Amino acid sequence: MGADPVLRQIAVKTRRSDELIDLTAEINREIQSAGIRTGLCHLSVLHTTAALIVNEAEPGLCEDFLATMTRLVPVDPSYAHPDGNGHAHIKAALLGSSQTLQIRDGVLHLGTWQSVFLVEFDGPRERHIAVCLIPA
Repeated sequence: MGADPVLRQIAVKTRRSDELIDLTAEINREIQSAGIRTGLCHLSVLHTTAALIVNEAEPGLCEDFLATMTRLVPVDPSYAHPDGNGHAHIKAALLGSSQTLQIRDGVLHLGTWQSVFLVEFDGPRERHIAVCLIPA
């Protein structure tokens, strides 16, 4: 049997109602701290109004992404959800709450332009991301 998984948690304080926060460097620090060179990294956001995506870390694209999500699922007081954040729950459910990525040479194995983002839809808040590092 291989080594046991390493379980960590990352806390992120968001600043706006909708934003993308690049987590790539922080996740890589967790991988390096755990001493894992090869394996899998499973990430899960522990909230229902935030999501995790892999995309390009280009400011204009981040703005376009959030604007498109707002057009697709606008803030609308007619949602049946009583807390006024039904739009945030729907957006997060469309994108998903988890990502599983490869670890190679002690860091996330990503494409040239790829980064891992927390996508906030109901901030500002403190968000928590569970990190499960599985050595190969």
